[in-house]
Amino acid sequence: MVFDAFERMVALRYLRARKQEGTVSLIAAFSILGIAIGVAALIIVMAVMNGFRQELLSRILGVNGHLTVYADGGGMQGFDDLTTRLLAVDGIASATPQIQGQVMVTAQGAATGALVRGMRRADVQARPILAENIVAGSLSDYGAEDGVLMGHRLARQLGLRVGDSVRLVAPQGTTTVVGTVPRMKTYQVAALFDVEMYEYDNSFIYMPLEAAQLFFRLPEAVNALEVFVGDPDEALEARYDLQRELGPGFRTVDWQQTNASFFNAIQVERNVMALILSLITVVAALNVISGQTMVVKDKGRDIAILRTMGATRGMILRIFLLSGASTGVIGTVAGFCLGLAFAANIETLREGLQNLTGRTIFDPEIYFLSRLPAVVDPAEVIVVVIFALALSFLAPLYPAWRAARLDPVEALRYE
Repeated sequence: MVFDAFERMVALRYLRARKQEGTVSLIAAFSILGIAIGVAALIIVMAVMNGFRQELLSRILGVNGHLTVYADGGGMQGFDDLTTRLLAVDGIASATPQIQGQVMVTAQGAATGALVRGMRRADVQARPILAENIVAGSLSDYGAEDGVLMGHRLARQLGLRVGDSVRLVAPQGTTTVVGTVPRMKTYQVAALFDVEMYEYDNSFIYMPLEAAQLFFRLPEAVNALEVFVGDPDEALEARYDLQRELGPGFRTVDWQQTNASFFNAIQVERNVMALILSLITVVAALNVISGQTMVVKDKGRDIAILRTMGATRGMILRIFLLSGASTGVIGTVAGFCLGLAFAANIETLREGLQNLTGRTIFDPEIYFLSRLPAVVDPAEVIVVVIFALALSFLAPLYPAWRAARLDPVEALRYE
């Protein structure tokens, strides 16, 4: 804003009067602090929510396919030919035949449930989230001497290490003349993986496709085909194309159907948290109004003198508007810097605080992930900053208007 010479003199007169007070108003300081905390909290929470969604999405869609094809009859015969047909559909990047089933795992007197996926070694190696996160053992032993790949948390729960034996018990037993006998088989732990998602690390076991076919009694067949497309957001369109190609007797499920409730819950929580934390900034803006109102009352005599010297109402309005807005601008800039710095180092801060207190702050059993993620979206940060700046300029409008409307005669009557 361009000031003429007189306006600059009026502004300097006002600022010099403020400096003579010696201290900054306590209400103004709390206003700056409140706006800074509100802006920083919004940036941090939005970044963490974005990080949660991105990390969970990358791990869910890394371990699971974008689409999964099931046969109505259970098993799929001639699955290699079916895979070739699916790869010919536009937009399909890969298709993996596999067997999926639930088992009970027993080892060293302990037992727990697990999900088994039978896949060929080449298909496992083609999954970067698995092949690049082997923490013990080697994929070269996968399939050799009934070697299986297991989540490291599941192995730790059962007290297993690479090379140990583990027994799997099938849910369907074998019917004999003396009754139903549980079907079980012993396998060797070939390698352990850590995808940094508790649900998978604590419950998934991969075994060779041929071994899974034998264990689940699906000779020369599979019960699922996992399909990956170029863009996960186009999975719904690809699902319709696959269904037309497959025809009746098959059903296709996309990742959005499988995880709809989970991601919807994250989105709702994200929106509610943003709304609640926005109130911090609104309350700080109300402090700006009250602080500026007190300043106007305290400077009533000075405002009257300036008016008698020729200052217009517009000049007084701009002086108090800039004075109040500066509080909001300082708080917004401070909150912007604090929020970005906190979001960039949130995992380091969590680890430090956890080591300092000796307590688990981010439990992977509850939050699914092993570390606290944060992904800053520039567009969301811009929206938060604009929101805070808008409040900063709107809040001092009423006190500035009251200062401009002050009657010099009334202000100086009892002086």
